[in-house]
Amino acid sequence: MITPEFHMKHVTLGAILGVALLAARLTGTSAPQACESLLSLTAQNTTITLAEVIPPNGFSRQASGPAQPAVTNSIAFCRVAATLTPSPDSDIKIEVWMPVSGWNGKFQAVGNGGWAGTISYPAMNEALARGYATTSTDTGHAVADGSFVLGHPEKFVDFAWRSVHEMTLRAKTIIEAFYGKPPRRSYWNGCSTGGRQGLMEAQRFPADYDGIIAGASANPRTRLNAAGLAMHQALWRNPASVIPDTKYRMIHDAVLDACDAIDGVKDRLIQDPTRCHFNPDVLVCKAEDGPTCLTRPQAEAVATILSPVKTRGGVEIFPPREPGSELGWGFLFAGADPQPLVADTFRYVVYKDPKWDWRTFDLDRDVEKAEASPEVRIADAIDPNLQPFVNRRGKLLMYHGWSDALVAPLASISYYNNVLARMGGAARSSEWIRLFMVPGMGHCRGGDGPNTFDTVSALDDWVESGKPPERIVASHASNGRVDRTRPLCPYPQVAVYKGSGSIDDADNFSCRVR
Repeated sequence: MITPEFHMKHVTLGAILGVALLAARLTGTSAPQACESLLSLTAQNTTITLAEVIPPNGFSRQASGPAQPAVTNSIAFCRVAATLTPSPDSDIKIEVWMPVSGWNGKFQAVGNGGWAGTISYPAMNEALARGYATTSTDTGHAVADGSFVLGHPEKFVDFAWRSVHEMTLRAKTIIEAFYGKPPRRSYWNGCSTGGRQGLMEAQRFPADYDGIIAGASANPRTRLNAAGLAMHQALWRNPASVIPDTKYRMIHDAVLDACDAIDGVKDRLIQDPTRCHFNPDVLVCKAEDGPTCLTRPQAEAVATILSPVKTRGGVEIFPPREPGSELGWGFLFAGADPQPLVADTFRYVVYKDPKWDWRTFDLDRDVEKAEASPEVRIADAIDPNLQPFVNRRGKLLMYHGWSDALVAPLASISYYNNVLARMGGAARSSEWIRLFMVPGMGHCRGGDGPNTFDTVSALDDWVESGKPPERIVASHASNGRVDRTRPLCPYPQVAVYKGSGSIDDADNFSCRVR
């Protein structure tokens, strides 16, 4: 609940920062001194713990995983770290990075992944290099799974939505204190959990951002995790159903052979996987099991993965993975136990039992139990009423890879369609919301298809000019060399080959509804 005392805390911090800025101006202090002066700024629910200028190449973080690049800054910036305590049990860490020179006058906050627990330094570094003041949060804890929730319900509130909103307010105040003026535009940029965070901001706090990028949103979170548990149970109920890692490439190639040419272009991509109706029975071994075929139980497992998760009464809980996503299945299904991403919502939030056995999960019972609890549902960003965001002329750019194995791409399409239905249809909504589906791209990145594209420039141009993006050019690279470009089209349009020229050149495709 937002109380008058809560607002007063923000006013107090802003007043303190303003006094510090005025003092810096009157004494003619330099950027390093102005930056370091922020260290003394405190308020009832905010403590600045670090404020220093970082020279070029002065910040270094090694990669924390195969998907995370190492971080080395190319420009000097004022680095501010703070701890936020909006509730007695909150411990939200944030950082704000501000270019010492060359600031573009804008603010770009970046999102998180998974259960968070870490500040998104690589994404902050990208924003900084483009001239943005930027911020990120650890979402209020420092572990990679959901164990932080046990006995700490306020920390789940911080993870679900509060840490991002609090971070946003503080970051804007700190930016104004350092530069002497507020950011002219404020943008959100996130994928996966970051996509869900972006949708949550649009729904709960429409004044926070002028434009939001929400990629591959892990949403609705409760049903996403419930579906993951149900599917893991189905695949591991019979050990014979387990698909060896060595067979995923074979299955993927068979799917492409069956569906590649549906769009009229043989390019080893499936433009619209919903038109691909692959039957895994064609891969069933005619004799003994081998690397180029599937056993009958393995073929049934493939069919399960490519099917929606439904209750015993036939109610769809979550849409299926799409044909073309096979190379990502191993991450989810190769292990005998489900990923913490999937199991911990029910282990720590629903049942509050670290010894809870995922094998006892019952889809019908446990989805009903979870969705009946406001405490659980606060992490689901499902409200389609974005009128307050629209009233502020906000822009929402969504995207999702068609080959995403972690979050079914139809989940983004479902939310998009719900918004259109609530907000008056595509004709009335096309000026402020766009969804771009990315053929051949996995979860947020990677995959066979063109998967590198600039949503930040597209959003910035849209906010500044009011003209929505009609297409975004994506590229694919091999061995460091771009070997294909394609246009990404606003859904439901797809890229259609014009009939002549290289199929590896985006200029030879147009966006049309098929």
